[in-house]
Amino acid sequence: MINRRHILKIAGLAPFANASVAFAEEPKFTHALSLFGDVKYQPGFKQFDYVNPAAPKTGKIRQWALGGFDSLNPNSLKGDPVAVTVLETLMVGSLDEAATRYGLIAESVSHPDDISSATFRLRPEAKFHDGKPITPEDVIWSFDTLKANLPTKAAYYKNVTKAEQTGEHEVRFIFDQKNNRELPSIVSELVVMPKHWWTANGADGKPRDVTASTLEIPLGSGPYKIKTVIPGSSVVMERVADYWGKDLAVNIGQNNFDEMTYLYFQTQLVAFEAFKGDQVDYNYETSSKSWATAYDFPAIKDGRCIQEKVALKKVNGMQGWVLNMRKAKFQDVRVRRAFDLAFDFEWSNANLFFGQYTRSRSYFNNSEMEAKGLPSPEELALLEPLKDKLPPEVFTAEYANPVNADATARRKNLREASKLLVEAGWNAVETDGKNVLKNAAGETLSIEFLLYSPLFERVALPFKEQLELVGFAVTIRTIDTAQYQKRVQTFDYEAIVSSFPQSLSPGNEQRSFFGTDEADKNGSSNYVGIKNPAVDALIDKIIFAKDRAALVVACRALDRALIWNHYVSPHWFIPYERIAFWNRFGRPEKTPDYSLGFPTTWWWDAEKAKKTAAG
Repeated sequence: MINRRHILKIAGLAPFANASVAFAEEPKFTHALSLFGDVKYQPGFKQFDYVNPAAPKTGKIRQWALGGFDSLNPNSLKGDPVAVTVLETLMVGSLDEAATRYGLIAESVSHPDDISSATFRLRPEAKFHDGKPITPEDVIWSFDTLKANLPTKAAYYKNVTKAEQTGEHEVRFIFDQKNNRELPSIVSELVVMPKHWWTANGADGKPRDVTASTLEIPLGSGPYKIKTVIPGSSVVMERVADYWGKDLAVNIGQNNFDEMTYLYFQTQLVAFEAFKGDQVDYNYETSSKSWATAYDFPAIKDGRCIQEKVALKKVNGMQGWVLNMRKAKFQDVRVRRAFDLAFDFEWSNANLFFGQYTRSRSYFNNSEMEAKGLPSPEELALLEPLKDKLPPEVFTAEYANPVNADATARRKNLREASKLLVEAGWNAVETDGKNVLKNAAGETLSIEFLLYSPLFERVALPFKEQLELVGFAVTIRTIDTAQYQKRVQTFDYEAIVSSFPQSLSPGNEQRSFFGTDEADKNGSSNYVGIKNPAVDALIDKIIFAKDRAALVVACRALDRALIWNHYVSPHWFIPYERIAFWNRFGRPEKTPDYSLGFPTTWWWDAEKAKKTAAG
């Protein structure tokens, strides 16, 4: 669970001009961390505003997940892990603030003015499901284990050098740099695992291995635990009656279902049929075609099933066709630009998406961090020192996607694509009656789209036709999710669909997305294989931004560097969420600003359930 936070500041902490040396040496602990400044919920708050504290604790809910699983260990690169967690984190975010975290396992936090470390004070009552307390030793072991074994965590915790016990219930994280204001928030997200369980023998009598896949039900610490498992098919979670944190303000009115079932399906189409047949209670819709045409079944018409659009405050990050630059043929920006010129978004939007989408033009769409117009003086101050490492268009033009308004525009874009490919050394050679592009070494300009969902085949197939018009040799391969995950983890692909989700406060996760150090680490999120010192330098400007204004400037500068390098062919976004659900649930009157709140804040409504069943 990545994403979110920046411009870190301890809530309520400010320098004291006349503080004595003795006072300065005494750390001040606070209940919350905020990346923007003041926090909404002050010490002693009773609950979050977006919950119903009187929500009944009863009922069941069924959700679906794509693919399958062969492991219950989410902290291993081996196997295909289940999409549920039973463990808690040091702190937890609220859903109606952009970047604020409140105490969970840790009741409070402190850091010095130079942010060279962060100290967390653990709740003595925090415990695992076997009744054993959550200790500093568990926190330290979890940090060391995750950083050592998971490339994404190694990147995320790159600047966290050490975790050490500083008191009976205290843990301090040491940073290798000062004034990285996001680091305390990053470590507050640490998932704390039970050291005593993972370092003991398993049910089979053999030592457990935290780096291996396993179907042994793991020990947790959260509001739910795993009840039953059918490998690859389903997981049933049951609410923990004596959950240690049930009365905390951050949990009041939440985790209301007695039982939550996750059913696995190989395709979204099959999952949707299960939803229509009332085998699944909730569907988060990602297909524009389904949204426009598939919700005409009787339960929608008579109100037993609800179809709804929900607007949230969010940044629409970049999704796109990603070319793997670890392949030599895609390292030339002219080839990547030609690839983009061949994609006809306008045709796809009109004929496949029912006109629902806007094409992405930024890695920070629909936000103040989106680069528009020419660079401002503040952006130029960051970009000019990197001029020899950036495309010249960064300084001279506002980025715009190629537009295929009509057949004439489409032909123009294809001609430009062909010209760029010739300039890049790819020339047409007649092979088996077709013109195929080859380079001086006789290599064919081929490309394979690797997919895991048939839904994307309908987008890839017309794109294939356009690419073949300019000489690409194109294949499309759809494989199961387990194979797909393995190939993506090892960068064994030429072109995939991927996304780079962004929060309102970007930060250290940009290194995982775009940083040179992550390009060759299996399991990282640098799917493109970017190794660009200018991008690295701009990411550091984001991470070390002194305030919100500096952060926005740095994000815009990075946006220009990424988009003008044509690392992806941009897809599209929609400014609202599309959901459908069977009408047997209650939920707060107001959806939190930054999340759907499902299933955490929803509850079972017996009266609605009775009417829906009667229908």
